[in-house]
Amino acid sequence: MTPGPRVSPAARRLLLAAGVFGPAVLLEVGLDRFVADSSVRQLVMTAAINVMIAASLNVINGMAGQFSIGHAGFVGLGAYAAAIVASHLHLALGGGDPTFAHSLVVVPAAVAAGAAVASLAGVLVGLPSLRLKGDYLAIVTLGFAEMFRLVLTSVPLDAKSGVAGAIAKLGGQIGYSGASGQGVPLYAGPLWVFGAASLIVVATWRIKFSGWGRALRALREDEIAASAVGVDPTRYKVTSFVIAAFGAGVAGALSAIMRDGIGIVQPDQFDFRLSFDAITMVILGGSGSITGAVVGALFVTFTVKLIELAQGLDAVRLFQSEHAWLDLNALRMVLYASVLIALMIRRPEGLFGEREPLFARKPRGAAPAGAA
Repeated sequence: MTPGPRVSPAARRLLLAAGVFGPAVLLEVGLDRFVADSSVRQLVMTAAINVMIAASLNVINGMAGQFSIGHAGFVGLGAYAAAIVASHLHLALGGGDPTFAHSLVVVPAAVAAGAAVASLAGVLVGLPSLRLKGDYLAIVTLGFAEMFRLVLTSVPLDAKSGVAGAIAKLGGQIGYSGASGQGVPLYAGPLWVFGAASLIVVATWRIKFSGWGRALRALREDEIAASAVGVDPTRYKVTSFVIAAFGAGVAGALSAIMRDGIGIVQPDQFDFRLSFDAITMVILGGSGSITGAVVGALFVTFTVKLIELAQGLDAVRLFQSEHAWLDLNALRMVLYASVLIALMIRRPEGLFGEREPLFARKPRGAAPAGAA
């Protein structure tokens, strides 16, 4: 059979870029027209942000095998940094309603700031991973996330000078509502949110099937053996934390300035529940599977929304009035726990394991099926 014409690398990159940004451009133009309900638009973009969170966490927990439960801290740092930069740039550009033209300046600067701050934190958190594993590393990452949140909420709002005064300007428990106090400007529309989500998914996909990804998996399986064949644990572990923190910072930045958002960044948005949800997304789909991270993120996002909608039903309200003990928010956690327990019993590797069922490609170097 005669093979078809080969596609040049440049053409392949152009096709990839069109596949990534084409749908995002169409959504930027048409989402507001076809989806009149702002809460639905917010839900769809929140799902894309959760995909970024899950895909970035998958680099640490799935590929590198480092158990991090403080991912919310990186998301929060990115959100606050982006909100500050976007607010000041918005005022410098004259204020008013956010426009698409100004978003070409504001969004890249805000996202870059959020990603940079989160990446720096990733270095600081990644260094202890050189000596810690498992439960001990989990405690360190959880401590980092909680420390970030508690510092914001514990500083008195009447502090005027020094570090305490700078932190107090972030609004404490009330939250940061922009440099002018009128709300964080919401510049990030579907183009930015879905474009960034697509880029992060593609980037993590490329990492997984690269030599870097194989080295991470080798460290995860046997660090001593991987070191013996030239894999530097220091370099790979710290860099994996930086990559994951970068992705989380981008997600946090876009969530802070997302169109149809609330215009305020609060510490409680980045508590342990967000970290738990992120871990759930990764474990449900399968640690190490990019497809699994996407599916897990969509499942968690829409499950939360379904529970919120169920709480508003007249029948549910009547049932709750007769049964005061019923808490549907707590029921969500019970649902997650039940799903995780069932998965651990039936499929300990998660829904997909490390497989990518939406794609035929397999990791290079993987043993063929049926090999001894």
